[in-house]
Amino acid sequence: MVTPEGSAAAPVKAPFDLAFAASALIDDSGTVVGWTAAAERLLGYPAAEALHRPAATLLASPQQAARAAEMAAQWRGHGDWGGLAGTRHRDGRRIEVGLRVSALTAPDGQERWLVSAIDLAHTPSWAVSSTILEGFLTRSPIGMAVFSPDLRYVWLNETLEHFGGVSRERRIGMRLADVLPGMDTAAMEAVMRKVLLTGEPVIDHEFRGWTLAAPYRERSFSLSFYRLDDAEGRAMGVCYMVTDVTDRWRARARLALLNEAGACVGSTLDVTRTAQELADVSVPRLADFVAVDLLEPVLHGGEPPPGHELGRVPLRRVGMRSVNPGTPEPIWAVGERIDVGEASPHVRCMTSGHSEVEGDIADGRASWLTGDPARMAKIRESGGRSMMWVPLRARGTVLGVVTFVRHRRPVPFENDDLLLAEELAARAAVCVDNARRWTREHEAALALQRSLLPQTLAGGMALEIAYRYLPTDIQDGVGGDWFDVIPLSGARVALVVGDVVGHGLTAAATMGRLRTAVHTLADMDLPPDELLAHLDDLVIRLAEEESPDESVATAVTGATCLYTVYDPVTRRLTMARAGHPPPAVVDPQGRVAFAELPAGPPLGLGAMPFESAELELAEGSVVALYTDGLIDTFGTDLDVGLNRIAHALARPGLPVRELCSAMLEHLPPGPPADDVALLVARTRALAADRFVSWELRVDPAVVSEARALATRQLAGWGMEELLPTTELVVSELVTNAIRHASGPIRLRLIRQSVLICEVYDGSNTVPRLRHARTTDEGGRGLFLVAQLTRRWGTRYTADGKLIWAEQDIPDSTAG
Repeated sequence: MVTPEGSAAAPVKAPFDLAFAASALIDDSGTVVGWTAAAERLLGYPAAEALHRPAATLLASPQQAARAAEMAAQWRGHGDWGGLAGTRHRDGRRIEVGLRVSALTAPDGQERWLVSAIDLAHTPSWAVSSTILEGFLTRSPIGMAVFSPDLRYVWLNETLEHFGGVSRERRIGMRLADVLPGMDTAAMEAVMRKVLLTGEPVIDHEFRGWTLAAPYRERSFSLSFYRLDDAEGRAMGVCYMVTDVTDRWRARARLALLNEAGACVGSTLDVTRTAQELADVSVPRLADFVAVDLLEPVLHGGEPPPGHELGRVPLRRVGMRSVNPGTPEPIWAVGERIDVGEASPHVRCMTSGHSEVEGDIADGRASWLTGDPARMAKIRESGGRSMMWVPLRARGTVLGVVTFVRHRRPVPFENDDLLLAEELAARAAVCVDNARRWTREHEAALALQRSLLPQTLAGGMALEIAYRYLPTDIQDGVGGDWFDVIPLSGARVALVVGDVVGHGLTAAATMGRLRTAVHTLADMDLPPDELLAHLDDLVIRLAEEESPDESVATAVTGATCLYTVYDPVTRRLTMARAGHPPPAVVDPQGRVAFAELPAGPPLGLGAMPFESAELELAEGSVVALYTDGLIDTFGTDLDVGLNRIAHALARPGLPVRELCSAMLEHLPPGPPADDVALLVARTRALAADRFVSWELRVDPAVVSEARALATRQLAGWGMEELLPTTELVVSELVTNAIRHASGPIRLRLIRQSVLICEVYDGSNTVPRLRHARTTDEGGRGLFLVAQLTRRWGTRYTADGKLIWAEQDIPDSTAG
């Protein structure tokens, strides 16, 4: 290089190794102070003409001269920079060159600039290609940049300048971390180093970050890197291409969020849980805080009001979620009533059916809260930047409103966010409406089941009764479990437990039909095995009648039942079951056993006959009847459930109410998976002074003796008020037995809550109540008995029959 002093400047290694470059040295004032032969060949100026002239005169236009001066001032002391420029040849033609400018310090301490230029029209093929593509690359919609081997910007196009919001002047000669603070630039530089080292390109490396200039947005870019080599294959730098794929990224994020919402929202048929799931899935990916408010009728399964009345129906907060621990943002807590007027965005969006978006809610624009300064201050304290109100609407019915809030992210909600929120709300609304409908059906089924189950149960003097009923979880609906205590003749009591297949209104209605049938059959005083046989026939008939409706037929067929009868006089328990778990029997010492009772088929199958079994119980024994919901809870091994029941019952002397509670203690927390019906009874024996019986011979003369025996017994019990009626009943029943029956005759009186008169004979003939005409001489006996007593009936035994009648005992003699 020729300098004014004729000496050569010290060689400087630039970031590019420019083997074909023409060089010039320029001092701090912009004057050419060094000129090379290559520079003379490039621009035509000999050293004598080039030295001491302003370097700006060598550029093609004043604008480029001004730009060069600006760049020199900006990059003073910051190393090298470069780019493309137009220069002016001595003969006036324009020459496009690639420039590289390096800062130097002369021996005298003065600052110099070493400018290296390459003629793009007379350079190797890679440089020629760069010239041809320069216009295309500069105007390409794809951002492009070239980095030196030490990973500094040496060139970028306008598109990349726009992507990052950082000007070209601030990038040239700088590293990524210098111009993109806050981003993970170390990862990008690691990729570029790998490309420089291996020469293998990297395609579609996704990178996300925030723009550095307003308006601030989070964006996603697809980066591709490849190495730039010279003709000898030496690495000259790395080029990377940038494509804005924010739309693709957001579309993927929206799709992922919607997919997750489809899997998470509506996992149960519980209204409040569904609302909470919507809030959970929306934070933090869509909003920083979400609240779900439902109309109060929706919470109870009711129908929401029409649109013009929505403003008068209260809202209640049922779910919310925040990015902040403890959820400090809400002005209404979960469970609170939302007090907003008809002018509020909550009501407006529900009434119109259209969502609303508000930009900055912290600047006092929340006019719907102007009358509530405390809550207005709460909004301002939360730092809310943007809000959306989206109606929850399904099947043409408005169910509530969802509020989305941003306070951490600087970006307000945009149209894409609103579309996503509306899609989430629409999907969640269908789930909420399904839960509402299930809630309504569940409540209706519960009400039906409660009306069909006994309201009060009493065991009289025979049994001490306690019971529990736990309805199933709302997920499956109300089941068909039922229980009953039925007073029978002769101071006996029937204990019944049954289970209908399925859940819901159909199961509850079927349970009511079976319970009514059992009551009717029990009034016929049938033995347990015969009663189940008749019930089985009824179920088969019902299934045939309901065959077009598969749900009803299925609910009836396969039902189970356990029917037991306890006689406090003999202390005997007679049992039969149709596919139901056996009863647990506990003696007074606390020893537990499950009755060995033939299982019998479930009702409606008509497969095998039912068999009964009989046990004699000590006074104070406990009998526990239950449905399979109590034992199936513990898994497929029913023995585990039976052992737990036995363990809970092995507590002698514990009141039956506490025994019920002990049996339920081992159930998992929360509503059971199946209905649980539990009926526990402690036996009592009828005291010997409360009943008496006499054997009578078959002789008409014995009728007067029977009256006398009954009269003396009632006098002994202090029941003289019942003597006239009792004498008539005894006369008629004994006379009928002598006249129409055979075999031995037995008269028995039982005193409990009623006075019972029983006459047994060995015949199976059925007595018939007749309505005699005025001209008939007889036939009025049973009619008079029916008119004068509380009730009467016939009960068959293994060797005969028994006719009985009951009378109410006056309060004065009831003890």
